[in-house]
Amino acid sequence: MTEILRQKLSDSKAARFTVLGVVALTMFCGYFITDVMAPLKPMLESEFGWQSSDYGFFTSAYGWFNVFLLMLIFGGIILDKMGVRFTGLGACILMVAGCSLKYYSVAYGLSFEGTILGVRSQVMIASIGFAIFGMGVEIAGITVTKVIVRWFKGHEMALAMGLQVSVARIGTTLALAAAFPLAKYFHSVAAPILFGLVLLCIGLIAFLVFCVMDKKLDASLTETNEEEGEPFKVSDILFIVKNKGFWLIAFLCVLFYSAVFPFLKYAVDLMINKYNIEPEFAGNIPAILPFGAILLTPLFGGIYDKKGKGATIMIIGALLLILVHVLFAVPILNYWWFATALMVLLGIGFSLVPSAMWPSVPKIIPENKLGTAYALIFWVQNWGLMGVPYLIGVILEKYCIVGVRVLENGKETPVYDYALPMAIFTCFGVLAFCVALMLKTEDRKKGYGLEKPNIEK
Repeated sequence: MTEILRQKLSDSKAARFTVLGVVALTMFCGYFITDVMAPLKPMLESEFGWQSSDYGFFTSAYGWFNVFLLMLIFGGIILDKMGVRFTGLGACILMVAGCSLKYYSVAYGLSFEGTILGVRSQVMIASIGFAIFGMGVEIAGITVTKVIVRWFKGHEMALAMGLQVSVARIGTTLALAAAFPLAKYFHSVAAPILFGLVLLCIGLIAFLVFCVMDKKLDASLTETNEEEGEPFKVSDILFIVKNKGFWLIAFLCVLFYSAVFPFLKYAVDLMINKYNIEPEFAGNIPAILPFGAILLTPLFGGIYDKKGKGATIMIIGALLLILVHVLFAVPILNYWWFATALMVLLGIGFSLVPSAMWPSVPKIIPENKLGTAYALIFWVQNWGLMGVPYLIGVILEKYCIVGVRVLENGKETPVYDYALPMAIFTCFGVLAFCVALMLKTEDRKKGYGLEKPNIEK
C-alpha cells in the first residue's frame, strides 16, 4: 500500500487516459465550430449575398487576435506561469463568447445594415466573433497539448496526442457532414452554429472535470516530493527563438496546415463546383479527411512511440500532401469516386505529420518552456490560417468565376474553377516537404532524438 501511495496519479493508466478523454472532448466541441461554416458557403452567398471575398475575410478572422495582438504568445506565457487549469478555463470561456457573437450575427443577419470599416456589418460582426473564438480555441489547443505532456511524459505521449487529435477531428467531420443538412432541415443557416454553441458549453463543463483531476495530480506530486522543473521566466523566450529545430518545426507546421485547414474551408465548395456533387452530400467527401485522421493518427503516433522515425514520418506526410493537391488541380477524372480516393490519401498524409510533429517538440524544448514554445508555433501557424483563406477567397472572386448556377429557390450563385487555388495549396506542400528534410538533417546534427522512440524502457 505504501508503494502505491508514492506513485504519481499520472502513473495510473486509467487516470491519465480518463484525463485524455475529458480534454479531448473539449477540443472536439471547439473543432466543430472551427469548420461549421465551410459547408454553408453556398447558403451564405444565396441567403445573405456574401461573396467569396467576404467568406475569405470571415475565415481569416480566426487568426486576427492571435497574430496581431499576440494573444497566443501571451496565452503561452500565462500557461507556463499560471498552469493548465487557469489557462484552459479562460480559453473555454472565450470560445463560448466568440461563438455566441458569431451565432448572433448569422441568426439576425437580415437586420444588419451598412458597413463597418468598409466591410458589411454582418460579415464584420461574424468575423469579430470568430476572432474571439479563434483566440480561445488556439489557447485551448496549446493548453491541452501541455496537459498531455504533463500526464503522459515517459508513457504513451505520441499515442495520446494522436488520440486527442482524433477525437478533435470527429468534431471537424461532424461539422463538414452535418452542417448543411442541419441548416436545410431547420431552414436556418444559424441552426448548426447554435448546435455548436451547445457543444461548447458541454466542453466547458468537461474541462471543469479535468481541473478536479489535475488538482489531485498536484497533490500526488507533493506526496512523492517530485518537482516539475524550474519556473518559467520571460527571458526563456530567448532560449526558444534561438533554437533552429524549434523554427523548423514552426515553419513545417504553418506550411503543412496552410495546405490543409484553409483547403477544408473551401473543400465542400470544390466538391460542388468541380465534381458536380449536390450541396446536401458535398460535405460527406471532405469529412473523409478528418475521419481518416481519427483512425490513423493514433496508429502513427503509436508507431512513433515504439519505433521512432518521427522526422521520416513527417517527410512522407508532406509528399502525400503534394501528390493529392496536384491531382485536385489538374482537370482529369472529375468524378465523385476520384475525389473520395484523393480525400482518403490526404487523410493519411494529414495523420502522418501531426502524429510526429507535436510529440517532437518536447524533445527540442524543456517542459517548463513548452507552453510558450507551443504558443509560438501556433502563432506562426495562425499567420497561415489567417492569410491563406482570405487569399483563396480573393483569387476565387477575381480570377476563377466561370459561370452562374441557379439554385432550387431561383437564386443564383457563382461557379468557380478551383485549379489555381489548388496549385497554391500544392506550393505549400512542396515547401513543407523541403522543411521536413531540413528538420531531419538538423536532428542528425543536434541529436534531438526525433528518430528515436518516445516510450522510456
